Amino acid sequence: MNEQIAVFVTIVLVLIMFVWGRWRYDLVAVIAMLIITISGITPYEEAFYGFSHPAVITVAAVLIISRALMNSGIVDLASRKLSAVNSNQIVRMVYLVGGVALCSAFMNNVGALALFMPVAIRLSRRSKQSPSTVLMPLAFGSLLGGLITQVGTPANIIISMFRAETAAAASFRMFDFAPVGLGVTIVGVFFIVLVGWRLIPSRSGKLAKEDLFSIDSYLTEVIVPVGSSYAGKRLLDLGQATPGDVMVVGHVRNKQKLPFLSPYRLFEEEDHIIIKANAEDLHEFLDVTGFQLTATKKLSKEDLSSDEVAIVETVVTAGSLLDKRAARSLKLRSIYGVNLLGISREGTKLDDRPDRVRFRPGDVLLLQGRREVLSEVMSTLGCLPLVERGLQIGKPRRLLSGTLIFIAAILLAAFGFLPIEIAFTAAAVAMVLIGLISLREVYDSIEWPIIILLGAMFPLSKALETSGGASTIGEAIYALSGSLAPWMLLMVMIVLTMLLSNIINNAAAALLMAPVALSVAGSMGVSPDPLLMTVAVGASCAFMTPIGHQSNTLVMGPGGYHFGDYWKMGLPLTILVALTAVPLILFFWPLGL
Repeated sequence: MNEQIAVFVTIVLVLIMFVWGRWRYDLVAVIAMLIITISGITPYEEAFYGFSHPAVITVAAVLIISRALMNSGIVDLASRKLSAVNSNQIVRMVYLVGGVALCSAFMNNVGALALFMPVAIRLSRRSKQSPSTVLMPLAFGSLLGGLITQVGTPANIIISMFRAETAAAASFRMFDFAPVGLGVTIVGVFFIVLVGWRLIPSRSGKLAKEDLFSIDSYLTEVIVPVGSSYAGKRLLDLGQATPGDVMVVGHVRNKQKLPFLSPYRLFEEEDHIIIKANAEDLHEFLDVTGFQLTATKKLSKEDLSSDEVAIVETVVTAGSLLDKRAARSLKLRSIYGVNLLGISREGTKLDDRPDRVRFRPGDVLLLQGRREVLSEVMSTLGCLPLVERGLQIGKPRRLLSGTLIFIAAILLAAFGFLPIEIAFTAAAVAMVLIGLISLREVYDSIEWPIIILLGAMFPLSKALETSGGASTIGEAIYALSGSLAPWMLLMVMIVLTMLLSNIINNAAAALLMAPVALSVAGSMGVSPDPLLMTVAVGASCAFMTPIGHQSNTLVMGPGGYHFGDYWKMGLPLTILVALTAVPLILFFWPLGL
């Protein structure tokens, strides 16, 4: 009994910390693992068994394969084809939401969303509509698509392994989720396309216009006068000697734009410099340096670009290197070679000094840097571009071979020739061997916070079961719902899982609710399969908050959404999913043993 109390206290503590958000979810999971280990609930030798769990290996392999498929160009080709769609809003929504759902069935949800976001934004701008009408539907479509296959979402992988380990049955196979997941996805997509997007408040923020950031009024051209003490000095010297938030973003010499500024670039007399500063900082800058204003045309972002230098809009992802850190502490220019020109949050440009703002997931940044390094820098920082990438045109053999390897892995797992963790790991290795993905990209593509979360949460999930805590919760649910029909009990389970998934990571929700589902099945004397399927669906349907899933967080900034916008479409979609899923589960996975 004491162990049960300790497990319940740990779970409550974990939920509070998840909601509080002060620490990232992977750190919270490690804290929970340490609590139950040090308290003696989990033996020391079993504390880290979760990191070798097949579910964790499978999730890592899926992430690697998703990145390799992006490199192959096949998914990129499909998304670029969609960018040519120029029909009415309903038709565009069908293509976009249906397309992202289909991709999400076989690759990482966030990866699929990242491919379709630039296309959606481009189509919205072309049709002069706010991207807010399509980005949230796109995120929800990526969640729905993950319901279709075993690898569509970490929750499905976890539930599959749980069945094999604790329900005395074989693991769910690749397409065991399809009868329920496909039906729910079709119904959900139709709702989103026909009704759901109309429920979203139209956020006419800056992103609804062609330019997200209005920085023109902050750009000024100055000249290094003859006899200036800064002639022959470096840009680094200038930055150290001048106060305020002044950023040198352009350099013109003899009417020629010079390549991107290095901290060691030397200035000469009569050089023209484009700086970004507000009126107060500009006045102070001119006083200190003695530089002179030039009579010039109105400057714009085009003046900051060249064949070698580009400006991109990018969004901060969950788990990004930037999360909760300020640009100044990261030294973006000196270390990464990029300038931060502006920050937008929830569709509104932040007027604070960019270098001092602490980044959050979903923030949209305007970065300036060398064209050849911007993509790598964004990947290193954990950001995704909001403009369409150039189509990766590689050899047809690469595109074909990558697709064939992926299909082979699916077939081997689907027909039971190999366990899914072996089939997908073999596919990932094969893609490395043919050069579709480099070893560096392999490690970059793995979302390590998710891996740490899964590995650290498995001991807590097992402790919930071995301590009898899952049985206690299951018996309480059964007792409270004892007079209800079986379908109503499943409805209670799916609603509880959905509510939990909206405040914590969906993988964590699956790990906590799976033992409870098994306990409820034992109390009822029925097959555990319908209860496990109920948890799988509920864990992946976090539609009511921006924190329930990374996909929801990712579109918050570009769409200009507020926290309370999600439930307006998310609540009716949640109800519809529950009403659709429960009958399908009972039909395809009967309660009888």
